[in-house]
Amino acid sequence: MKHSLEKFNHLVDALGELPTIGQKSATRLAYHMVMKDNFGALKIAHAIENALASLKRCSSCGGMSENELCDICSDEMRNEKLLCIVENAKDILTIEENGIFDGRYFVLDTLDDYHVEQLKKVVTGGVKEVIFALTPSIANDAVILFIEDRLEEMDIRFTRIAQGIPTGVSLENIDMLSLVRALEDRVEI
Repeated sequence: MKHSLEKFNHLVDALGELPTIGQKSATRLAYHMVMKDNFGALKIAHAIENALASLKRCSSCGGMSENELCDICSDEMRNEKLLCIVENAKDILTIEENGIFDGRYFVLDTLDDYHVEQLKKVVTGGVKEVIFALTPSIANDAVILFIEDRLEEMDIRFTRIAQGIPTGVSLENIDMLSLVRALEDRVEI
């Protein structure tokens, strides 16, 4: 039967390559698209095609944009003194969701010379504080130290987003690094 449904199986395999989509979910999605909602499937295909044709990296921050500069980098109302360094463009969307941060961003997905020089150019534009919003890990601690070292001649304050214990999670379910950081970075009440 596998050979008689070659195109369906190809769709299942393609959907299964998406993050968090396993074989069963991929099969359910493919079945729904093919057998239940052809119009919805075509809308999805068209939206993917348009996104692939239109979206690119912002030339300044590396975030997603439909133009040379993203809406954040071209927004003159943003606080140019605050720069938040993130691991990927999706992190910008996550932070922007709550609307509480009004600074700019820089996507640091690699530490090659080009990206470090690009970061220096952005920082030279008046940045006074660099906030690291990186996933807590020993490797990212090293990245933070590396960036601080490369920008040490500039008059910049370096901070990182708070880390610790999530609300509603018992101590026995917390990894040791998060527990250590929560204890070290405790605040007065």
